[in-house]
Amino acid sequence: MLDLAGCWTLSDESGAHVIAFDLPGDGVSALAKAGVIPDPYWGRNEYDCRWVSERDWVARRVFSHDGSAAWLVVEGLDTVAEVRLNGDLVLSAANVHRRWRVDVSQALRSGENTVEILFRSPVREALARAARMPFPIPYQQVNGAIAFNNMLRKQQCDFGWDWNIALGIFGVSGGVRLEPVGPRIGDIVVTQAHRPGVAEVSLAVHAEGVGVVTASLCGVSGTTEVRNGVARLTLTIPDPQLWLPAGQGAQVLHDLVVTGDGAQVLKRIGLREMRLVSEPDAAGRSFGVQVNGRKVFAKGANWIPADALFGRITVEGVRGLLQSAVDANMNMIRIWGGGRYEPDWFYDLCDEMGLMVWQDFMFACHLYPSTPEFLAEVDAEVRDVVGRINHHACLAVWCGDNELIGALTWFPESRKDRDRYLVNYDRLNRTVEAALHSVLPGANWWPSSPSPGPLAFGDAWHDDSSGDMHFWSVWHEGKDFDHYRDVSPRFCSEFGFQSYPSLSAIRAFADEADWNIAAPVMESHQKNPGGNARIAETMFRYFRFPVDFPNFVYVSQVQQALAIKTAVTHWRSLKPHCQGTLYWQLNDTWPVCSWASLDHGGNWKLLHHMAARFYAPVMVTAVPKDGSIELRAVNDRPEAVTITVTANAAAMDGTTRAVGQATVTVFPDAALPVLTVAADALRADEVLAFVWSGDAQGGDVHAPKPWKAYDLQPSGLTADIKREGDVWKLTLQVKALAPFVAVESEVPGRFSANAVTMFPGHPATITFTPEDPSAVPTFTFRDLHSATYGG
Repeated sequence: MLDLAGCWTLSDESGAHVIAFDLPGDGVSALAKAGVIPDPYWGRNEYDCRWVSERDWVARRVFSHDGSAAWLVVEGLDTVAEVRLNGDLVLSAANVHRRWRVDVSQALRSGENTVEILFRSPVREALARAARMPFPIPYQQVNGAIAFNNMLRKQQCDFGWDWNIALGIFGVSGGVRLEPVGPRIGDIVVTQAHRPGVAEVSLAVHAEGVGVVTASLCGVSGTTEVRNGVARLTLTIPDPQLWLPAGQGAQVLHDLVVTGDGAQVLKRIGLREMRLVSEPDAAGRSFGVQVNGRKVFAKGANWIPADALFGRITVEGVRGLLQSAVDANMNMIRIWGGGRYEPDWFYDLCDEMGLMVWQDFMFACHLYPSTPEFLAEVDAEVRDVVGRINHHACLAVWCGDNELIGALTWFPESRKDRDRYLVNYDRLNRTVEAALHSVLPGANWWPSSPSPGPLAFGDAWHDDSSGDMHFWSVWHEGKDFDHYRDVSPRFCSEFGFQSYPSLSAIRAFADEADWNIAAPVMESHQKNPGGNARIAETMFRYFRFPVDFPNFVYVSQVQQALAIKTAVTHWRSLKPHCQGTLYWQLNDTWPVCSWASLDHGGNWKLLHHMAARFYAPVMVTAVPKDGSIELRAVNDRPEAVTITVTANAAAMDGTTRAVGQATVTVFPDAALPVLTVAADALRADEVLAFVWSGDAQGGDVHAPKPWKAYDLQPSGLTADIKREGDVWKLTLQVKALAPFVAVESEVPGRFSANAVTMFPGHPATITFTPEDPSAVPTFTFRDLHSATYGG
């Protein structure tokens, strides 16, 4: 094998720019590194960098070879590209999501060889393809600052999204290599059947130049012949050690070794039975995941690409983001359909961490063609992706697309001629489904997200009775947070509320002179129309207005966290009617105002700290009900727990008085009412504070009115700061009720907790671990009073 990764040269169609180009990598990152363009993330530089996507570019490399027969393998070729070897055209490609393998034996020479990749301008290609459509195929312009991303089998958010920069990038995200022609084991399709004490693992091994294949797993081996390029065998595993999601048990992985005629492949396999259960019931249609026969409430968030420029994505950076999800008690991520199918190592990480994956196919928010050429490309894409990643234990749901059913109502063309566009959509959706099942029969298929169910095309944004729901009425329609309690979804796979990124992220794109929500720089880092105004307008409803910009950022993050907490805690309290919540979104692609709970780079926003608490395995939540407040307990552990819940009325000076206590045993199958606090139990200046102890511990505060309605008192916050090895220990105390006490550091690192509500006489200890152990951080402390009253 000859690896062609490394330093290439990159030149534009005019010849004006010739620079070094590291592959794998993207052209925009290379141009920024060479100083041809400025940092596209800083200020308003994005708009000065878009010209890059309007040109053709050529990457070139010279290498030596012995001239023997070989395959050229290219992975993540972005997107409309031609590959030439010694001047001969060996590959024409137009799909970033596929792997490419071509026999280049006739073009190779003994000695010096030249390989070139011509990257066609995605802007020009998209426009040209749109013009060739037999009828208009509109795209959603708020999610496409560059036109017609729906024409290309390219990461859809590359042309912009309502949280992403629009750069139309190009390059190669995966490997580039020459492999000698010879025996090869390709994709391995793995299916599992389980019965008590036994796991039957069936393998379809795709092979070339191999006569006999041997497979071994958990000490069990089997051998069979290859027929028509595929070897099929079943391994029966007695007393299997099973894989379970995070929070449910161990993530046991086993080595599957497949060999044949000198070729060998190793896969890490988790033995488990993963079922998507969606059946008609009295309320409509259920939706949930069962693992090894056990219902598992899905707790998590939506995943978008780790960076807008794939050349900046690293394994360790992504590992940190996924670990943050696990550390916040998540057990599922949804790989959203406007990004990319992730590399193999991403799914390896999810297997190891116990993060179930809802995998969208890569179609989002637009209408798409159904021409024979487009559908043939989609068919090949789906087969390729499923063949590559199907064996992973983490894969829970295969979903046809994101919001394409809703998109049928978003454009004048499709509203005027719904029949044509519905048939157009159905052809695409059926192509995806058929390709999936041709490779992986029995896969957990769901046609679209959101969707009421198979062949159902209703409004799953407002109908909460069936299937999965996207609930955006609070953000996009401006409704109060309490509106989250007005719906009872079976599974909510998208809902969100924006905040500003943390100051550490803002410093990465703006000088302090631009720290104003109406500044052009700040508006250019807000891609959702009206988003900044919506954040501010909502703030007026719930809080007294912040005293300055840093505190505006803090209150925006408190506000975001309260919105998502309201939704998640209420919907968890409906278990088993509701079986999952995946908020929008986990991460950011660049520093931007967005719905993410992690800043670009991985810093935890206040939402993520609160998610670690509202996604805790055992949780008690307050549910307003006919003027009273019902406390409900939720248990997601495999076993029952017994807890004692104590409720207190808390005044603004921090004094408390008891209003109720109860001890209950909570089983995993359903949420349980614990006690009810009467409508007249709280005075006008009091909030409800409650704690639980026993087999699980925790606490929370519920404010019946907006926080602006309470006359907060100065918290008198003090901090005793000590360094203990590489960790900083902060012991905090207050003299009055202090909602949402937060600590910030100007150096990167992880706080053990944040946005905690404190009471006099109850010190809180928060630790901080800097990324650089030698760093000496400076801490900034905030609470709701200091942020909105000053002082």
